[in-house]
Amino acid sequence: MRKLTYGMNLSLDGYIAAPGGDLGWGVQSDELFQWWSDRVDTTGLALYGRGLWEAMSSHWPSADEQPGATPAAIEFAGRWRHMPKVVFSSTIGTVDWNARLVTGDAVTEITRLKADDGGPMDIGGATLAAAAMRAGLVDEYVIVTHPVLVGGGTWFYTALDDWVNLNLVETRTFPDGVVLTRYETRR
Repeated sequence: MRKLTYGMNLSLDGYIAAPGGDLGWGVQSDELFQWWSDRVDTTGLALYGRGLWEAMSSHWPSADEQPGATPAAIEFAGRWRHMPKVVFSSTIGTVDWNARLVTGDAVTEITRLKADDGGPMDIGGATLAAAAMRAGLVDEYVIVTHPVLVGGGTWFYTALDDWVNLNLVETRTFPDGVVLTRYETRR
């Protein structure tokens, strides 16, 4: 069975985007960017909601061709294009860059994908991840907390019917006061 991880950058008050979708508060050090790049390199399958897909696919397919692209951005762009992806949306017509589109029930498809053989899966996008959280499908949470309060926006967490007990498996600090915490779901 595949492991499903929900991981994002978030503000200290729990938001993955400020009002209006603003991500300007989440400036990443080279070390943190490399950590995310290495994570993409080891992801067997990435699951994206529409909003995150639109943000990623508008930049990374050609980021390595942009003037002044750093070696780290060039590496990430290649890894991102190579990584298999599933996009969940009922409003997008087609997807590219090693992705396939699912327009049906996300929980049913994620459950099926978890039962398949293959490498670990990452899920991104607040709405998609919330559905997986409520269904009890998330095995691990990777929380990269930035020292900023944004006061509103897109919330990382979702309302749950029951408690989810977690075990802390890793903590790590990055430059600029960014802290990574990784928790596994207790089953």
